[in-house]
Amino acid sequence: MPSRSGTVFLLAATLATAACDKQSPAPEQANVAATAPATPDEVAPDEVVSSSKAAAPASGAVDRTHKGEAAPALAFVDPAGKKVTLADFRGRPVLLNLWATWCAPCIKEMPSLDAAAAGAEDRVRVLAVSQDMQREKVAPFFAQRKLTHLAPYTDADMGLSLHYRVNLPTTIMFDAAGRELWRVSGALDWNGAAAKALIAEATA
Repeated sequence: MPSRSGTVFLLAATLATAACDKQSPAPEQANVAATAPATPDEVAPDEVVSSSKAAAPASGAVDRTHKGEAAPALAFVDPAGKKVTLADFRGRPVLLNLWATWCAPCIKEMPSLDAAAAGAEDRVRVLAVSQDMQREKVAPFFAQRKLTHLAPYTDADMGLSLHYRVNLPTTIMFDAAGRELWRVSGALDWNGAAAKALIAEATA
């Protein structure tokens, strides 16, 4: 099995190859190259995999073109350190938010996401899954900002953001059977009327 340092080297090499053809993030989205400290431990998912020259969607844009697609069987880590997949949450709609502690738009929307989690907790499970490669940063981030209705799930391998080929933040709604309903690129006020109407679609 390749070492972590070897994996990061391969990701960095891919980044160098793709850099001249990368997709620009929307104004309310972030990538590691523009936002994170320049350390070898953090490589932007979108920098690695993006090959589209099309403009990124506007911040808060709702995309329904993937409706009906099954959630990926990719593992991430729960607050207790146990590996889980989205299949473990079936039976209730899931709002999956991909974010990182270095991502300014992600930080901006976190309080409203926490409020949405409080308001919808009996109907929808809100999962904020960090794409930080240093997962030890995530729990202190939640504690410092008093995000009491969200739990610090982590995806240090960035498997979900690599799979979806997205900038951060990106939020995806799944129905109770694990099928995608819609996704939103960029930050959104998750406690606002528009977001509440979107979330209500999963329980209609």
